[in-house]
Amino acid sequence: MASMGLNLDEQKAVERFQKQVVEPSQTKLVILDFWAEWCGPCKALAPMIEKVCAEYADKGVVLAKINVDEERFIASQFQVQSIPTVYAMFQGQPVADLTSARSESQLKGALDQILGQLPIKGGESGADDGPSIAELIQAAEDALAEGAAEQAAQMFMQIAQLDQSRPEVFAGLIRALIAGGHKDHAQAAYDGLPPEIQQEPAVQSAYSALALVAADVDDSELQALRDAVASDPANMDAQMALAEGAFAAGARDEAADVLLKMVQADPAWSEGAARAKLLQIFEAVGLEDPWVSGQRRKLSLLLFG
Repeated sequence: MASMGLNLDEQKAVERFQKQVVEPSQTKLVILDFWAEWCGPCKALAPMIEKVCAEYADKGVVLAKINVDEERFIASQFQVQSIPTVYAMFQGQPVADLTSARSESQLKGALDQILGQLPIKGGESGADDGPSIAELIQAAEDALAEGAAEQAAQMFMQIAQLDQSRPEVFAGLIRALIAGGHKDHAQAAYDGLPPEIQQEPAVQSAYSALALVAADVDDSELQALRDAVASDPANMDAQMALAEGAFAAGARDEAADVLLKMVQADPAWSEGAARAKLLQIFEAVGLEDPWVSGQRRKLSLLLFG
């Protein structure tokens, strides 16, 4: 991508692209993900792409993300018409359009085919036969999913010391700290990240959980919210307050149950606020979390039968 005839901002954009994409792609397969903060499908797709790229890191696959609102010039050079748009890049050139790969199996199949055709250099071999970064991340995620929040937080912190380039590590750390009741530490962890990492969808998704648990709700306050609903069962505002309070207090099952009942009773209430709050909770917990998968099935049954 030449810089002749470009203004200063465009030249800086090209320089960033050269460093982020072109240089790594000389020996690696760079998965280039065009996204935006306002793009729901981008946020839904991002965890899957990040997970697969992490698993394929040892095979020479790296992930680069381009925010189309911040890098309009780069997006225009690729003639991006809609997002998410995903390309595979090698030696500075797009070698495949991966936008249609919306599942792990589809993306892995496409990567396997590309890697079989190109001289991609994988991870360096050596005497260290320890687990890969991807395996360490998965172990930390497993610990978090099993409820071992303190252990997961320690694991994510250790991984971050080994590799500070992976947004999913910091996203996992923030979620683990929140799950462990360390909201101040989660905020501090987020505040300490570079701006480009803060803007990664996985990190933003994890950080959104802080807004949901910002208020400290003790047992007496939560019981008062329950009593308010019991005294006026048709009051949807009281039910929403109970759902928010329950989630903030760590009673996510109760929060989800209340919101699901609200969706069942009146899905259009307040422009679908109950469904929107559920989706916000799902995103905050993590779309790959088994609890989220179960609650999403319940929501789908209510909405679609």
